[in-house]
Amino acid sequence: MEGIRRQVPWQLCSRTLELGGRTLVMGIVNITPDSFSDGGLCYDAEAAVLRCVQCLDEGADLLDLGAESTRPGSRAGGTDVAPTVSAEEEQARLLPVLEGILRARPDAVVSVDTYKAATARAALKAGAEIVNDVSGFDWDAEMASVCAAARCGVVLMHTRGRPEEWRTQPRLEPDALLAVVRTGLNASVEMAAVAGIAAEAVVLDPGYGFGKAFEENYALLARQSELLALGRPLLAGVSRKSFLGRTLAGIYGGVDAPVGARETASVAALVAAILHGASIVRVHAVRPAVEAARIADAVLRGGE
Repeated sequence: MEGIRRQVPWQLCSRTLELGGRTLVMGIVNITPDSFSDGGLCYDAEAAVLRCVQCLDEGADLLDLGAESTRPGSRAGGTDVAPTVSAEEEQARLLPVLEGILRARPDAVVSVDTYKAATARAALKAGAEIVNDVSGFDWDAEMASVCAAARCGVVLMHTRGRPEEWRTQPRLEPDALLAVVRTGLNASVEMAAVAGIAAEAVVLDPGYGFGKAFEENYALLARQSELLALGRPLLAGVSRKSFLGRTLAGIYGGVDAPVGARETASVAALVAAILHGASIVRVHAVRPAVEAARIADAVLRGGE
């Protein structure tokens, strides 16, 4: 495991974070009625701000605010069908929470989970430091230029197809899957460079669950470190994902473990992600993730 993560700066709008030493924990706050894990719990702006404060108090280094669910089957991206949530509605949900947490905790580092350039522009103006685009700049032609103009940090995720297509996509063998993910992420990196985004602003996300079948996620996780060859740090979001629930089905009478019963599995997958090169982990339950990351980091240091 020696040298699996390089220590590099991550340039954001107003500050620089150091990646590759201690794993950073990104707390998820879903301002939606229908997210697969916790939809509705933070739909109210006041409740969402309180959840943000809780995440920070439990040790989150960053917050990731999302106001549109991209669960399997949802309508997202530049399809012929209008997205489930318009840019206007997304901003109406998102901006009060963003403004509220920055009033409460002015030093908070906030990411916005959106693929819409208009929402990214508004959130960056309101004080967000990072745009987390699940499409890797592929669903909105203006997104890369918006991020370049703001000089923000970006997380570019690999997504295979659109959410409404995920259940019908053909399975891929591990080599083919890694090639698809590597090619897609490299294309996103190139789009960022063409737009004038500094390489130091870019973090890459393999996109667990985003167009990958259940068993494909394990192949991707086992070989995640190969993606470090793209030259940028990795963020892993495995928390409460469906592939974990499917693996636990034998314990739950042959049915997938419900979302609320996936926390221990989430921690196990998080540790695997760190040991395979992730510098940032995106999680729902912050305190267990912070503790698990400390142990995984100690293992990495022990191998140096």
